Amino acid sequence: MRRLLLSALIFGFAPLTAQAQHEDLISRIDDRYDQTAEIARKLWEWAEVGYQEEQSSRLLMDTLAARNFKVTKGVAGIPTAFVAEYGKGGPVIAILAEYDALPGINQDASPVRKSVDGKHAAHACGHNLFGAGSVQAAIAVAEWLDASETPGRIRLYGTPAEEGGSGKVYMVRDGLFDDVDIALHWHADDENSAAARTSLANRSAKFRFSGVSAHAAGAPEKARSALDGVEAFNMMVNMMREHVPQDSRIHYVITAGGNAPNVVPDFAEVFYYVRHPQPSGVDAIWARIEDAARGAALGTGTTVDWEVIHGNNPLLINEPLAEMMDEKLRLVGGVQYTKEERKFAEAIRQSLNDTKFEIGDQEKIQPYGSYLGYGSTDVGDVSWATPTAGVRVATWVPGTSSHSWQSAAASGMSIGFKGTQVAAKTLALAAVELFSNEQLRNEALAAFEEARGPNYEYKPLLGDREPPLDYRK
Repeated sequence: MRRLLLSALIFGFAPLTAQAQHEDLISRIDDRYDQTAEIARKLWEWAEVGYQEEQSSRLLMDTLAARNFKVTKGVAGIPTAFVAEYGKGGPVIAILAEYDALPGINQDASPVRKSVDGKHAAHACGHNLFGAGSVQAAIAVAEWLDASETPGRIRLYGTPAEEGGSGKVYMVRDGLFDDVDIALHWHADDENSAAARTSLANRSAKFRFSGVSAHAAGAPEKARSALDGVEAFNMMVNMMREHVPQDSRIHYVITAGGNAPNVVPDFAEVFYYVRHPQPSGVDAIWARIEDAARGAALGTGTTVDWEVIHGNNPLLINEPLAEMMDEKLRLVGGVQYTKEERKFAEAIRQSLNDTKFEIGDQEKIQPYGSYLGYGSTDVGDVSWATPTAGVRVATWVPGTSSHSWQSAAASGMSIGFKGTQVAAKTLALAAVELFSNEQLRNEALAAFEEARGPNYEYKPLLGDREPPLDYRK
């Protein structure tokens, strides 16, 4: 197929049909499976958390630079963020790439619970796959632009710290998407779907209580416990759960609570997330959260302050793009397991409580539709800056939840790598369609402008703060 394409370019033969070009595109991605798997595995082994993805971002940048992409690193004030572009003229189609790991999860690429000595994070959300697959899709599209002599630019955005760091929000806020015509993304999952899926808006903050330390037995009357402030705060918020809208979500972890029972802690910290389908809903709940913090401090004789860490707007659905992405996903198809992979999957299934899914479901494409997803993502802010569409691919064993040891295990072996190939092919086909189909681009823009509404003004839910480069330290 490639020889036919080369002959057509050199000797002036009739260009390949769209079907033949699609087959060539898929073939190129298949031929680079080993490279994709190697990149995904390296990112998986490094498991670098948000804003600390130095090796991971460097590997992706080097891979793109070797393919003659123009790479700009350190954008939006973030050392591990970058933009890589190939082509000239025409529309700008963006592909997003993530590569941060989750702290507090440790798992080998094993179908049973098995930690890796010395690791303190893992790719339990599959961002190692996200980064590797998006890079390969961008390279395949760049090759297609050359071969077809199509004007246009494919732009890969290296976006760090999706997990609670909102890396993309700072890139949006700095205007890095202002000239993008369409943005594409994907995510690891336990099923294949290109449904019109939205998400929850969210905001997080670290609430820090300060008190007075003293001997807990010898002089308790002289102390004011910062941990009491945290616990009183948590109790009030937990009572609040009965009185918030049904689709809201509130969760927290105590990140500092003292070091010894006989020393009254003079410092304690709790890290909160608040989610709601609408940004206004987050704002309303957040005001009550702040009041609860003040009340807890007053009641325990402590003081409190807080630092907003991140905030994401909900995904803005674009139906024309979502329908196109669904079509491309169905053209590519799902994930086929080998005998060894099926054995791995069956062992994983024994550890799962979800019986709604079966091994074999990873081969299917889920029905198209519109629905609310209860997670949050900084892709949401991108979707309010430019028309955006995404796809979710079965890189994990059916029934697996994200942020679990089971998802981390599959993300480090061939089940995850095969799903990454499906994502790369789907993104590449979607990008080619968008470069070739001006009518679709116009329909997507019209739907985007209608969904945002007149007089839209972008408001980042994290405010005007600088990137929290040390939030995982």
